Amino acid sequence: MSDSPPPLPSGLVAFVKRDCPTCETVAPVLGQLAEVGALTIYSQDDPGFPKGLAVEDDTELESSWRHGIDTVPTLLRVEAGKEKERAVGWDREAWERLAAAKDLGPGLPDFRPGCGSLSVDPQNALDLAVRFGSDSLKARRVRYAPLEDEMEAAFERGWTDGLPVVPPTERRVFAMLQGTSRAPDEVVAVVPPDLVECSVEKVAINAVMAGCRPEYLPVVLAAVEAACTERFNMHGLLATTMPAGPVIIVNGPIRRAIGMNSGGNVFGQGNRANATIGRALQLVVRNVGGGRPGEVDRAAFGNPGKLSFCFAEDEEGSPWGPLSEDLGAERGVSTVTLFPGEGPRIIVDQLSREPDSLARSYAANLRTLIHPKLVLGFDCVLAVGPEHARVFSQAGWTKEQLKDRLHELLMIPTEELVQGAGGIAEGVPVGVSAPALPKFRPGGILVVYCGGDAGLFSTMIGGWVTGEVGSQPTLREIRP
Repeated sequence: MSDSPPPLPSGLVAFVKRDCPTCETVAPVLGQLAEVGALTIYSQDDPGFPKGLAVEDDTELESSWRHGIDTVPTLLRVEAGKEKERAVGWDREAWERLAAAKDLGPGLPDFRPGCGSLSVDPQNALDLAVRFGSDSLKARRVRYAPLEDEMEAAFERGWTDGLPVVPPTERRVFAMLQGTSRAPDEVVAVVPPDLVECSVEKVAINAVMAGCRPEYLPVVLAAVEAACTERFNMHGLLATTMPAGPVIIVNGPIRRAIGMNSGGNVFGQGNRANATIGRALQLVVRNVGGGRPGEVDRAAFGNPGKLSFCFAEDEEGSPWGPLSEDLGAERGVSTVTLFPGEGPRIIVDQLSREPDSLARSYAANLRTLIHPKLVLGFDCVLAVGPEHARVFSQAGWTKEQLKDRLHELLMIPTEELVQGAGGIAEGVPVGVSAPALPKFRPGGILVVYCGGDAGLFSTMIGGWVTGEVGSQPTLREIRP
């Protein structure tokens, strides 16, 4: 069945329902219009209403759904089968303009709002979308055998990440698509490694499978866009034997609107938005792009974050500005930042009450990322916890001061880094002329504020290879 609306009869077309006080009010007006010109009336709940007038039976709600009727009464002016103008509710001036008539509804108020159309009633909307709009979904339909279990079928067909997925029925996909204003067939990105075009619909399907709510979909779409850029280099991140994967950091008002966790257990289980947004991105890479473990995904160890690693920054509690602003976004804009990271590692310092002491603790831990003797090749995320942040804020340290001090402390004598130093073969090549080398490149330390307010802890997330041959932190604005 086509999802394009059938032509409407030329003239005036009205959509009404008996169970609407405003429709009852305008019934005499419809009688006036029927006397002076072509009028077609579609009734959503009673083919005998309005009484005494010719009425088209729309109790199946197909015409209302196909023509986007949100409110009744709605009056349309149609020419050659195409809508030219509409008036929603009873508005004498608008109705008289559409009908080219005067003195409509004498004795009635000039304006009365209408009622919700049955075609957008939550009890009906998704079922109508499945019945009349299924052709707008382009994805292949999969038919199960009578005795086949939906969950087991997903495992057998290789659609899962090792955990059960939610079967993406047409109804669930339509519900998911309500979370965005973007068209289902809009191409979001070309997904590596197979370089397959991925539409909004395909992202929605994987978001359903991941367990997302519709309001999470714009975040997932932005994450997919960021992951599929040359800057982020998702293909390289898959192909590496290192255990890194995409880490999604969310900033802006959407964090609170969808209930993301930025506090206690921020990297752990229990928050649906955090868990399913990260999982949806991974499923898109797997199911659309073909990035499966043991194939293109060559990680020797991997890490649990490759199932899902997504969290929000606690902007309200932070003494500093958000990460998104550091990367060029305007304050108050909702964004995702993708970072190519390994699993989180705790930094414990229960005793430092001076900022320089705590910064030295951070530096001692950060030096160990990847390997204490490997430098410049890897960025990191430093997630500063609330109790540690208070040490810096009470001393008046800005985020930039902290990062500058860390870079100073992480200038490491080259003699400690060269191959063979300390009896360790790993290290930088012998013969490097610089007396000291920085652990991280300039700008390679990303500082975010998050975590629970009990415990003098922070966390570090090591990165994958930086620069053009590797991956770089990638920011994308979240579009509705």
